[in-house]
Amino acid sequence: MSMDRLITRILETKNPSVAGLDPKLSYIPDFIKEEAFAKHGKNLEGAAAALLAFNKGIIDALCDIVPAVKPQCAYYEMLGWQGVKALSDTIAYAQQKGMVVIIDGKRNDIGTTMEAYAAGHLGVTQVEDISLPAFGGDLLTVNGYLGSDGIKPLLKVCQEQNKGIFVLVKTSNPSSGELQDQCIDGKPIYRVMGEFCEQWGEQLPGQYGYSGVGAVVGATYPDQLTELRKALPHTFFLVPGYGAQGGGAEGVAGAFDENGLGAIINSSRGILCAWQKTGAAPEDYAKAAREEALRMKEDLCRVIPPMKAPAEAQ
Repeated sequence: MSMDRLITRILETKNPSVAGLDPKLSYIPDFIKEEAFAKHGKNLEGAAAALLAFNKGIIDALCDIVPAVKPQCAYYEMLGWQGVKALSDTIAYAQQKGMVVIIDGKRNDIGTTMEAYAAGHLGVTQVEDISLPAFGGDLLTVNGYLGSDGIKPLLKVCQEQNKGIFVLVKTSNPSSGELQDQCIDGKPIYRVMGEFCEQWGEQLPGQYGYSGVGAVVGATYPDQLTELRKALPHTFFLVPGYGAQGGGAEGVAGAFDENGLGAIINSSRGILCAWQKTGAAPEDYAKAAREEALRMKEDLCRVIPPMKAPAEAQ
């Protein structure tokens, strides 16, 4: 199962972080853009080629120290089909380098439409009598607020293809509380959604005690993060909001269990833009990304228990 593979890679690298691949052209060094534009033109194809080249450099720099990457679909979709191809190529390249890929698509629908999303991002697509993977991601972020009708098609694909999902529970954005903090029978909606994750996850048990249904819980709400860790013992967390959004290592410590597991912390701009932040030479953008990833790893490991597999998984 993909969640097991993710946890295994976390243990192998001793690093509970994921690099968000959310590239904008403004993050990319001029020499990469100039080469792409010279070959393809200053158009969507050239922009997509620049994104892919930039991503490959980041992946090469991180693949031995960071367990996973998380490409956000929007940054590729804004470049049309050319960008979507760059997304597909990025996923394939990261997997070739041994990284787990979390597709950040936040998909949400019901019935056959959700079946199509599930097949496209995690499963296989039928071309008459042939089954072919489309994007082939390992895990996918999804929005569960349409209820079980929007999750059941994903669970079926996850069972068949050994994949996993992360369901939005308590997100990192400032206005998340407008809905997620509202109460139903005295219980906040984010807690209700978290309990649904526990229920849905019963169909996808994992070797480390965490199911194939994870939860997205923001680093910007440390109290809720700690609360949900205690309430959802079988739900692995994807935690955005570290770094650029204001979350720090101390704030995410509550996401982890006694084995130093239970969560993976995302950093996107902090890693991608490290070369700009530190004033590094453009040619050293990947080196700067690696140094920031190592700094983040050290920062996180400073506040969580030493990582080890639980006794029942050894």
